[in-house]
Amino acid sequence: MTDVAARPFRLRLETDGPYDDAHAIGLLAAHSVPGAELTDVEARTHSRLVDVADRGEPSRVLRIDLRLDDRGADVTATASAGLPPSPRDAERVEHLVRRWLDLDADVAAVIAVFRDDPVLGPLVQARPGIRVTGSPDGWEAAVTTVLGQQVSLAAARTFAGRLVAALGSDVPGTGLRRFPRADVVAATPVDDLRAAVGVTGARARTLHAVAETVAGGLVIAPDGDRAAVRATLLALPGIGPWTVDYLSVRSLGDRDAYPAGDLVLRRSLGGVTTRQAEVASAPWAPWRAYALFHLWSAALPAGP
Repeated sequence: MTDVAARPFRLRLETDGPYDDAHAIGLLAAHSVPGAELTDVEARTHSRLVDVADRGEPSRVLRIDLRLDDRGADVTATASAGLPPSPRDAERVEHLVRRWLDLDADVAAVIAVFRDDPVLGPLVQARPGIRVTGSPDGWEAAVTTVLGQQVSLAAARTFAGRLVAALGSDVPGTGLRRFPRADVVAATPVDDLRAAVGVTGARARTLHAVAETVAGGLVIAPDGDRAAVRATLLALPGIGPWTVDYLSVRSLGDRDAYPAGDLVLRRSLGGVTTRQAEVASAPWAPWRAYALFHLWSAALPAGP
């Protein structure tokens, strides 16, 4: 472990307004990919690898260790063995983590919209600090979302862990495996993907199509063209509105995105139809993603 301690740097990232760290760590734990991430709910810690390189640059993979509290996060970042330090690493890690954990959310504006709502008002009063915890990597989020279609969250994590075990890579000195990059998955035959992950042939084909598209240049990130990303994904086999709406929330940074067809959401609204869930959301714009997270939290402590 000497390499892990060789070049660490630490950041204190605070947030304005209430921050529900218990909700955030619960979400991180619920989505944690075996082999690639480690979460301790009681200690409020989460560890994983992140690539902090800008587009067009060679990868710069760091291990980050988060410790959450009700005012934000302490972050320790460590370069992998043999990776020279970069003066921009701290800036990039701060940007990534603040966006990932939604630390810059305008909580006051959200509360103002929801405070008097008959459905959301009691939820916001009970847990005003719920944020839209997203993903630090849009490609990974797309994979885990595809693997989570029509199965439980636990099953999705199992599938993702198998993918990491089969196609991921060890990063020296970090103790974690890197989630397989899109080009690696795209280069793997569909039948081999199906066998390694344990999914159906149709799901393996969807995963392969997403990998080819991302390897071909599609960037699933908040600073891209959301409409173009959505259109590109919807054109792929096995990708429907729920998947794209979910990724819009978790990876594209759309704070008004709202997967009205989500089963847990519709149950939390009393067993309504997708159309009824969409109509019910009209008063919650432009913060419907926060409404979604509050409703998920009411149904499942960690959310889907």
